[in-house]
Amino acid sequence: MTTTAADQAPGSSSANTSSSGASSSAVAPEPTDENVWLEEIYGEEPLAWVREQNARTEDLLEDADYAALEGSILEVLDSTDRIAMVGKRGDWYYNFWKDQANPKGLWRRTTWESYLTDSPEWDVLLDVDALAAAEGVEWVFHGATFLRPAAGERYRLALVALSPDGGDANRYREFDVDTRTFVDPAAGGFDLPTAKGNVSWLDADTLLVASTAEGLPATASSYARTAVTLRRGVALAAAPRLFEVPEDHMLAVVAHDSTPGFERTFAVDYIDFYNRSTFLRAEDSWVEIEAPTDVNLSAHREWLLFRPQQDWAVGGMTYPAGSLLAARFDDYLAGSRDLLVLFTPDAHTSLQSWSWTRNFLLLNLLRDVSSEIRVLDPAAPASGPAGSGGAASGEAVSGGTASGGPASGEAAAGAWASSLLDACPPLHDVNAYAVDDEDESPADGGAGDDFWLVASGFTTPSTLMRGTLERAASGSSDSGITGSGSAGAGTGAVSAGVVSRHAEVKASPSFFDDASYEVQQHFAVSADGTRVPYFQVASRGLVLDGQNPTQLSGYGGFEVSRTPAYSGTVGRAWLERRTTATGVAGEAPYSRGGVYVVANIRGGGEYGPGWHRAALKENRHRAYEDFAAVAKHLVSRGVTSRERLGCVGGSNGGLLVGNMLTSYPELFGAVSCGVPLLDMRRYTRLSAGHSWIAEYGDPDVPEEWEYIKTFSPYHLLKDGVEYPETFIWTATSDDRVGPVQARKMAARMEAMGIRNVWFHEALEGGHAGASDNRQAAALQARSQHFLWRTLAGG
Repeated sequence: MTTTAADQAPGSSSANTSSSGASSSAVAPEPTDENVWLEEIYGEEPLAWVREQNARTEDLLEDADYAALEGSILEVLDSTDRIAMVGKRGDWYYNFWKDQANPKGLWRRTTWESYLTDSPEWDVLLDVDALAAAEGVEWVFHGATFLRPAAGERYRLALVALSPDGGDANRYREFDVDTRTFVDPAAGGFDLPTAKGNVSWLDADTLLVASTAEGLPATASSYARTAVTLRRGVALAAAPRLFEVPEDHMLAVVAHDSTPGFERTFAVDYIDFYNRSTFLRAEDSWVEIEAPTDVNLSAHREWLLFRPQQDWAVGGMTYPAGSLLAARFDDYLAGSRDLLVLFTPDAHTSLQSWSWTRNFLLLNLLRDVSSEIRVLDPAAPASGPAGSGGAASGEAVSGGTASGGPASGEAAAGAWASSLLDACPPLHDVNAYAVDDEDESPADGGAGDDFWLVASGFTTPSTLMRGTLERAASGSSDSGITGSGSAGAGTGAVSAGVVSRHAEVKASPSFFDDASYEVQQHFAVSADGTRVPYFQVASRGLVLDGQNPTQLSGYGGFEVSRTPAYSGTVGRAWLERRTTATGVAGEAPYSRGGVYVVANIRGGGEYGPGWHRAALKENRHRAYEDFAAVAKHLVSRGVTSRERLGCVGGSNGGLLVGNMLTSYPELFGAVSCGVPLLDMRRYTRLSAGHSWIAEYGDPDVPEEWEYIKTFSPYHLLKDGVEYPETFIWTATSDDRVGPVQARKMAARMEAMGIRNVWFHEALEGGHAGASDNRQAAALQARSQHFLWRTLAGG
């Protein structure tokens, strides 16, 4: 449990409880649905309809410009110059790689010395294209989990996750990296049937498995309900059951932490998306770790960390939502509630994730949606007034301030000494995480306190850096150490006795003329007065005449933050694409490119759990009001106009833009809606939809359907409305949201005679809509080309 994302906010888990907490035995009525026949995902008639729609859309979009665009995007995705990100296991650095020659990918490894060169020598372990051809299955690689070797031995055995169609269901197969072969099941090798679930090594001959295969029950959300202890040579169906959750809970997870000296087995009952109970295995029974279900727990060696999603009153103190707290693991289980405050959010700053090196804790923060990183030292108490038993306020200090948000001064410290890592330019996304926290300490020649830094910005290609943390000698301010063997010149930072140096290892190439564009952050005011930030990427010297083709992107759900990120695809397909505009007052025509905008609306995690909770369930409209406010602000500033403004979103973002289509049609000229939720009356019965009741509410409960139907696009379509041009896209093999909501929306719009509605369904690719770079390029090209044709006229 080394690296942990900040958890999301809480929500109700009961399918039979209204938002007010009152039980309800009645079931909300279902509106007439003439398109239920399209819910048979692989039915002959629905697929015939899909193929007809695909042909119609391809005839519209796939012209010569589309072909050039798709090729340009594919060139970005297949580039051999992009960074091959690696993960360390033992002495090797592992990577999964896709390119033109290897569309399904290569699982491979190299040494650190070789990785530092411009052309590393890769040891290929698994060629997924060759495997797919040999077995006649379109395998998609979903990662590998290694067995920790015995002391003095090397990492050798791994469980490789392979999806047959890109969906969430995986087949787990044991793989020997020395022989580069799967371990034969006839010889005792593990080979688990394709199913949703999770797997963890207990020891060399035993797995902890949560699965829906071989008759094991699934939850109403379609995930694993039961976990078993699986020994070599034993069938999954015959394995003894270890842990089980109720059917109306979301899923069961089992995991073994094999850190030497701190071996522990955990089980988690995910009640819903934001509530869970965590258990520790002790003497053949489960002991619940007592904490509110909306508190995210994580363990590292002797420490237990807590991130509450609502204010938490415990031990005579109240700790605010979004803070980070610590206790010694054994002391907490023994009943102590003496919690150490490590971080407390303020109005501008939130905790996004954290990662342990062997001796230090890295905090990845956002300050007005720009990254800030802090290093905490558990061995050094803070010199400020906040220690244990109290909440520090305003922990973070920004190295730079975006427009619209004042910087605050240094505030009270947390319980552990905190250092600001000097690695985060304004309006950038930078994340720090451990290289290998279980390696020996640097003093012993290991990499235990090494960390990766991955930095990106809208016009800054991704950069990979590596650094080392070390406690400074008493009284020393020298930051000149390099413990990682990193290439290039280091950048030092020292504070509170922690010395750090990080250096660039790899940099991605630039895929468009990024120097010609500038990034700005602006703030719109939503309907209730909330200031909503958004990023704008546009040509320098942008003419504010309302005529710029503008693509507005958003998400606004599940506490997911939209941060600055480089995209060669967006650069080539939107920013650099050109149309000719008429000059002002008879001046000569000039070339005009696209404007790209990302809105940081409520429902996301940009400002912590409160920002998310503000748009939960009956308050969902706030996310849509925020997005509409950004659209209006762009128009009021002269960036664009209704006929030049389009919006795009996928999954929950597809629900977002579906609501723009139905509730704010006057604001947009085009809508690109991908792998979306749209039928909010039946979403809980489709694919994994039941798992999102905590986010949206339960439409079977009459009181909750009353507010859910106000953001159900499928039920908000009306006759006589001038809707923007619409492109709805999905994937047949998406087993998370599923394709049927997209199908039904397109079918209903066409039946109503709504003009210019287009639909496309990829026949494979899962929730991402693509399982290889070729499919991803086609998917992105269709969406981008549709928007450009509609908004720029060519």
